[in-house]
Amino acid sequence: MEIIMIDGNKVLFSGMQATGSLTLGNYLGALKNWLTLSDEYMCFYSVVDLHSITIRQDPAELRRRARNLLTLYIAAGLDPEKNCIYYQSHVSGHAELAWILNCFTYMGELNRMTQYKDKAAKHADNINAGLFTYPVLMAADILLYQADVVPVGRDQLQHLELTRDVAQRFNAVYGDVFTIPEPYIGKSGASIKSLQDPAKKMSKSDENPNASIYLMDDPDTVMRKFKRAVTDSEACVRYREEQPGIMNLMNIYSVCTGRPNEEIEREFDGRGYGEFKTAVGEAVVDVLKPLQERFEDLSKNKDYIDGIIKNNAEKAGYYAQKTLRKVQKKVGFPEKIR
Repeated sequence: MEIIMIDGNKVLFSGMQATGSLTLGNYLGALKNWLTLSDEYMCFYSVVDLHSITIRQDPAELRRRARNLLTLYIAAGLDPEKNCIYYQSHVSGHAELAWILNCFTYMGELNRMTQYKDKAAKHADNINAGLFTYPVLMAADILLYQADVVPVGRDQLQHLELTRDVAQRFNAVYGDVFTIPEPYIGKSGASIKSLQDPAKKMSKSDENPNASIYLMDDPDTVMRKFKRAVTDSEACVRYREEQPGIMNLMNIYSVCTGRPNEEIEREFDGRGYGEFKTAVGEAVVDVLKPLQERFEDLSKNKDYIDGIIKNNAEKAGYYAQKTLRKVQKKVGFPEKIR
């Protein structure tokens, strides 16, 4: 199939939910990696607020978090002129394409989605159809912009495989309509773990407040959480599987400072965990400070953020409609009279 390009570049799509507060793991594992991609790809970065309502949300709080997330994208360094940063709910093509793709997705495929099983177990009182068909909307998000690549964590690979299967199924019936997306997995900071349980990913939904570093945590809070981070009784800073807590702290320190593990081991040879935790905390504070300052400045500039929201919704809508009109014609919907 011929690769579809926008403005001469391949297309990349990614997004984050407007629920909870972004963690250090979200930043180091995803958002920080996004900054390096805009020269190589035409990037669509969405605030995926449609996905958020599979769980009941307070409307005012959802709007606040969505705006904060979009502002954080920019504060982290994403150029809103170079990248298309927008609200998913402002582009109706996401929902329209999701309905069509529902008709090309099998119940058995959705039943096998491990994230559905996990979320259904956590929200047993609200197992709604949206929770079940969530991966189809995710497929629509990606295919709507003919994305060539999608930055994903390993826990999202199953959803991307479903996207590929549905796209190939549609193409087999109607010809080369959709680009088949490939995963993009960042090489550094790809898996930042909980500070309290290094067997689990750092999560913005973790009930333990000491398990995650949030991007808006003040320096005192960051330092306190690192001092409470789970380690072990080995009393040596070594990067090995027998010391998962230390491995996690070394990963964080390495990504924040750019130092390789061998250098970190030498730096803290013979020094205690207290010194190491303090150094990791200080490195994180140094990384978060400019982001937090930029976020505060942007939050005060309402007209600027409103302009980005308006302009990028129009830009995303333009490209979305190009795909949607093609799909609608293929499945036999009547053309609109203009």
